[in-house]
Amino acid sequence: MSGDARDEDGAAGKDPGGSTGKAPAQTGKVVVTGAAGFIGSHLVESLRRGGAHVVGIDRKASWTEREIQPSATMGSLHAIRGDLAFSDLAECLEDASVVFHLAALPGVRPSWTQFPEYLHCNVLATQRLMDACVRAGVPRVVMASSSSVYGGAEGRMSEDDLPRPLSPYGVTKLAAERLALAFAARRDAALTVSALRFFTVYGPGQRPDMFISRVIGAALQGRPIEVYGDGTQVRDFVHVFDIVRALTLAAGAPGRGSTVLNVGTGSASSVNEVLALTGELTGVRPDVRYGAARIGDVRCTTADVSRAERRLGFTARTPLRAGLATQVEWARRTLTASPHAPTTGGGRIGMTPTDRA
Repeated sequence: MSGDARDEDGAAGKDPGGSTGKAPAQTGKVVVTGAAGFIGSHLVESLRRGGAHVVGIDRKASWTEREIQPSATMGSLHAIRGDLAFSDLAECLEDASVVFHLAALPGVRPSWTQFPEYLHCNVLATQRLMDACVRAGVPRVVMASSSSVYGGAEGRMSEDDLPRPLSPYGVTKLAAERLALAFAARRDAALTVSALRFFTVYGPGQRPDMFISRVIGAALQGRPIEVYGDGTQVRDFVHVFDIVRALTLAAGAPGRGSTVLNVGTGSASSVNEVLALTGELTGVRPDVRYGAARIGDVRCTTADVSRAERRLGFTARTPLRAGLATQVEWARRTLTASPHAPTTGGGRIGMTPTDRA
């Protein structure tokens, strides 16, 4: 229902983008689906540090049901393990001021062969959650969508562009987005929806199959890196700290209208730039093996972030080098803690829409 969880020792630490321009703190009861995932774990920590009472839902076996009482520095956490498509959600949504819907099954390649599971996790689960939110009178839902809904568009991608997903994964993310907006448009619904289309999210705790995790892992473990294409293809890499700030800004934004917003940096970096920066930060020059580009590989994804700037006052503030440094530090700690358990997947590194959030 979410991406891979990070351990508690893998907390991100200091925001490399600085402390200015913080999103408003959420207070009261807040619900996070996909709470054990990459983004979800960062969000839960941030919300608790702001004093919120967090109800975290995830279906991972590693997500242990527990109740953590509030302290002088942290809000409480009620952890619930369950599947949104089957669970009774009424009690956990009662009196919630906002629901952050991050639960989803990620990945493009598996979606071609495991489509029923993607329908279950990304579409049916969203339908049941939104129906429960309407019944519970939840005022706002902030959900994670994806730049994968744009498909093969070249250049800067705008929310006004016609979505053209090129994979079953992208289709399910677009369907979930439209489902949420449809529920918000019901006359009997008190809620508004902010659907945030994340571009390529990276940072401490990133899923091990993702591009940057694999590059860093290969460098630290002395393995060669095989890259599809010549490495000049580019992506809009946005740090998870900025993603969390965008989520909380969307939750506290004034106005009652539902909206779709891109969340990225507005600029793009190439695969070769990431490889070079990783080499500088790890002290290991990557052993790159270039191969043929794959059919359907998109040359460029860059977010048009003007709408998020206007609606939320959001601007990504984590430079790529500083953001990569946080992930390299986390990967080093993880490898030191478990030197015989690789933290990254093997195989070739591609830059198809699989690598988008």
